[in-house]
Amino acid sequence: MSPALVAPKTGWPLHDAAASRAAEAVALAATPPHALMRRAGLGVARLALALAPHARSVAVLAGPGNNGGDGLVAARHLHAAGKAVRVVLTGDVGRLPADAADALAAAQAAGVPIAEALDEDPAELIIDALLGLGTRRAPEGRIATAIAWAASRGAPVLAVDLPSGLHPDTGQPLGEACIRADATLALLTLKPGLFTGEGRDHAGQVWFDELGVAAGGETARLAAAPARAVRRHAQHKGSFGDVAVVGGAPGMAGAAWLAARAALAAGAGRVYCSLLDAEAPLLDPTRPELMGRPAWWRSPPATLAAATVVAGCGGGQAVREAMPALLAHAGRLVLDADALNVLAADLSLQRLLTRRAQPTVLTPHPLEAARLLGTTAAAVQADRLAAAQRLAERLGCVVVLKGSGSVVAAPGALPSLNPTGNALLATAGTGDVLAGWLGGAWAAGGEAFATAVAAVWQHGHAADRALAAGAGRPLRAADLVDALHASA
Repeated sequence: MSPALVAPKTGWPLHDAAASRAAEAVALAATPPHALMRRAGLGVARLALALAPHARSVAVLAGPGNNGGDGLVAARHLHAAGKAVRVVLTGDVGRLPADAADALAAAQAAGVPIAEALDEDPAELIIDALLGLGTRRAPEGRIATAIAWAASRGAPVLAVDLPSGLHPDTGQPLGEACIRADATLALLTLKPGLFTGEGRDHAGQVWFDELGVAAGGETARLAAAPARAVRRHAQHKGSFGDVAVVGGAPGMAGAAWLAARAALAAGAGRVYCSLLDAEAPLLDPTRPELMGRPAWWRSPPATLAAATVVAGCGGGQAVREAMPALLAHAGRLVLDADALNVLAADLSLQRLLTRRAQPTVLTPHPLEAARLLGTTAAAVQADRLAAAQRLAERLGCVVVLKGSGSVVAAPGALPSLNPTGNALLATAGTGDVLAGWLGGAWAAGGEAFATAVAAVWQHGHAADRALAAGAGRPLRAADLVDALHASA
């Protein structure tokens, strides 16, 4: 029952706090008393030994609930393995839950040192078992002090189930005191907060031990690597569809060309670039296979309906002119950047969008999503899953809410959380590349939600490959197109 690294070939189910508690209740009813906690603690101990095999001293910070009980079980196993283990118990011994009280008694009987005060003794590994799934408020008192102590020690930290102080659903710290772990062992279920918002920074490398229980009732899914597309010998460029990029207002033509390059690299058969700057040249000399088309959005409805359109990249307010025709007639439509800003400010365009019979994908960053929802970027970031789902339901579209742990949502579907990507993508133009890549991948057909999930995964994966290859500087958008082409 050793923990398994979360790097699956098929997407793992995610469970929010309510679903995780329901799964825990079912598991507890199906197992003997204390058995589930003993499995959890054993998993923590095994992972600690695997991650820090040469650590001689281990400090276990145990909280007042069952998370602390998991830490106590782990401490007993590490003590038996010859480690110099000490437990700092921050809860009232007389008020421990039954499972945790049993774990405390077993640890004491095994001779594990139990203290109530933090000390300055060395610790080559710290196990965070302070707060678990049930916490809903900022850590305070002794627990907050213990979190600060862990941060000051400079030792690697292994978090049990969740980094203490992190919201399990949103991935946002509940207050200033929040564990920043090097690794987290999720128990029984994977929580969405480990994979979005600030969760990825606080959780470190996520591992998973399902404790021998298959939990039902998932509330989201972790995206997985898409299958590689295989081209048949008899296929031709017409088999892979046309993409038209509409954007590039004066001074921003580069955004449209980036999206067009990405669409071509993703596999579209033909790519047209229709710039909103009438004075800009309709040629990308680095990619002469891209075709410039002035005012392409004025084409006959049948032409618009036959294409996949990526609109808004560098579009400014000029994209407003093209929006009614695109909303009315485009076959598959990706709306990014300024197309989203124009949409947010115009209820008539929103009505056209909600009446579309054809599929649409929106790719907002948090501020663009906030404008569409009539709220703030901070409110969107406070609960990214809920914001993406609300926007998808309101506008009847697939929504890609970009950011750390990008969320892909669709009406009536379980949202997908993307585990790939890193801060190398935090440069101008990488969002334009994503929109173009998505459009190019979608041009050959396929379902909008699945295509968006795959495109977001590939976009982040290209950045992960660059980071693994030693890139320490931001990934320039034009280079990202090449990286995507090489890795997808």
